[in-house]
Amino acid sequence: MGHGKYIAPPKGQYQVGAGQRLELQFVVLPGESRDIEVTVDLTGPGAEVDLRGLYLCHADEQVRFHIVMHHMAPGCRSRQRFCGVAGGRADVRFEGTIVVAPDAQQTEAYQENHNILLSEEARAESRPQLEIYADDVKCSHGATVGRLDEEARFYMRCRGIPDREARTLQILSFLSAVTPPERAEEVERAVRNL
Repeated sequence: MGHGKYIAPPKGQYQVGAGQRLELQFVVLPGESRDIEVTVDLTGPGAEVDLRGLYLCHADEQVRFHIVMHHMAPGCRSRQRFCGVAGGRADVRFEGTIVVAPDAQQTEAYQENHNILLSEEARAESRPQLEIYADDVKCSHGATVGRLDEEARFYMRCRGIPDREARTLQILSFLSAVTPPERAEEVERAVRNL
């Protein structure tokens, strides 16, 4: 697989060889329940992978991400960024594993999953994991589950921005790092209807 940027299918296994780069984007819009399973093997020196995911749930959707990133060669880099919003009785789960093999020295691997809950019944569970068998690496993972920032909304309302618009702006800002430019208008429409 050469240099590529794809809107990814829900299940897939990818190999990224020496000097190659792979970008995958996942977008799950309101009303869609998805089970997304992806395995990526970085098999050659200098391989790079960028995974981004965005999900918007407003009712009873169930969205599952299961991502496995295998660093098998030296000098490879991977970055995973997944952000989503869950309302209603939606149930979102993210499980991501980064495995760094003993020979994969000088690996750089990062994994992030951030969630905003819009209702008391919505649920988001995040389980990032690292399995590191090499000693010259830079790896990290992080996860958050929270609510919209009420102080920021209050600040915007004090400056004449209606509450609904302030909420929309906060959500769009939260999702901006993972929104594919070619789908920005579609995502904005979906956020405005949450």
